[in-house]
This record gives sequence, structure tokens and C-alpha cells, in this order.
Amino acid sequence: MPDLFVDTSGWRNLIDVSQPFHPLAATLYRLARQQNKKIVTTNYIITELVAWLTSPLRLRRSKIITFIQSLKISPRVDILHIDARADGKAWQLLASREDKDWSLVDCSSFVAMQQRNITEALTSDHRFEQAGLICQKKKNSLFFSLNKGFALWGLS
Repeated sequence: MPDLFVDTSGWRNLIDVSQPFHPLAATLYRLARQQNKKIVTTNYIITELVAWLTSPLRLRRSKIITFIQSLKISPRVDILHIDARADGKAWQLLASREDKDWSLVDCSSFVAMQQRNITEALTSDHRFEQAGLICQKKKNSLFFSLNKGFALWGLS
């Protein structure tokens, strides 16, 4: 079973019922679990997520800790730690694409997906599409699949 990468916007849409794609995110997440897909995210994404849960969502710290801890101990969730090598590749990608408004977290996600050969991402972030991902569902969807041009970045 292929893994499913979940970025910050994917987690936000899954957690917050007021998010525009919450119902779709919940359905896709549930489907991935039913298919026994490993849910993959990164420590950089967790950092962004904790900041978002703190503000603007303003969840109590104890709820944030409980949620993140549940991800950390889940056998179905793999939190990849962006090491110095992956960070270097992400930084190189960021520096090489001044025409894009990608963040270092975005670039580290692209690198992590490539390193793990992950071809699906739960995201509403248009940057995944800019990076060479194609939308499998209708426009403004959450679910993306890698196209063959992804490896052309020379990050391998």
C-alpha cells in the first residue's frame, strides 16, 4: 500500500470542522486508514501545526499536546524527521526557485515525499501543484498525485 503524505493544510482541514475541506479531508483520511496506508508527515509540519493550533485556533495547550502525542505514538502515522541532509536539499530547492513563494517547510515536504517515493498527498496547498503535482480530483480538491516530472528537480 502506498503511503499518504499529510501536510499542514491537510491536518488543518482534518482537525478544524470550520475549514472548507473538512468533510473531504475526513473522508479521504478515513479511506486511507481503511486501505491500511501509512500516514506520513514531518517534524517541520508538526511545528507549523502546533503554531496554528495555538494561534489562530487557540486550542488549550493540553489538547494540542494530547493530539500531537496521539500522532507520535500511532502505529499508522510516521513522522519523518528532517535531518541536516534533507534540510540542505530543501534549502537548495528553495534557493533555486525564487519565482515561487514556497516556504522551507514546503520544500522539505517535497524532498521527504521524493525520498520516500510517496505519490499521494492530503493537502489544499496549491504549492504542491506548482511543484509538479497534479490534482486527481476536481479543482480546489485536497488530494494530489505526483506526476513523472517531480524527479526532474535533481534532488535525488
